[in-house]
Amino acid sequence: MELQEPASFKTHLIEFLQTLVVFAAIGSIIYLFAVQPHKVSGCSMCPNFHTNDYILTDKLSYRFNEPTRGDVIVFKNPRDPSQDFIKRVIGIPGDRVTLRGGKVYLNGQLLNEPYLDPTVVTNTGAYMGENQEKTVEKDKYIVFGDNRPGSSDSREWGQLPKGNIIGKAFFRYWPREVVGIISHQPIGN
Repeated sequence: MELQEPASFKTHLIEFLQTLVVFAAIGSIIYLFAVQPHKVSGCSMCPNFHTNDYILTDKLSYRFNEPTRGDVIVFKNPRDPSQDFIKRVIGIPGDRVTLRGGKVYLNGQLLNEPYLDPTVVTNTGAYMGENQEKTVEKDKYIVFGDNRPGSSDSREWGQLPKGNIIGKAFFRYWPREVVGIISHQPIGN
């Protein structure tokens, strides 16, 4: 049996650095193409998401499937692409969305939104006025915050281009009291 000389410190250091580079490369690929962490700031999605909630965004799903009504998505703010927003998809391409009497109507029917308190009033905005039906254009979406009085969303700035979407919020990892998979309740008809 032959004995090997112990590896030198330099050899260990080189192996350690090579391992770090490999992990950094794998982490970068995951971050760029698969999953991205986000921190919720603001109250536009209260009571379902709060400031300082930490979530993971699935960046792969929408490469193979289209967003659906009820999905909670993260996207680049159409007015300031340096900001990421989190909102809920209300209308998909071809849908007709109308605001009437503080309620949302989808394709002529009152929209059932089980994730909202029934007393929530959906006010109009610069883009969506009272009784103004908007048809969602191809490759665009209408998105609203769950906290309707405190949300900058499609009611104000219009339809969200598909190209602005980063991905689907799928996992909340902080605070620990609410850690888990994010529920996406399908809505509409």
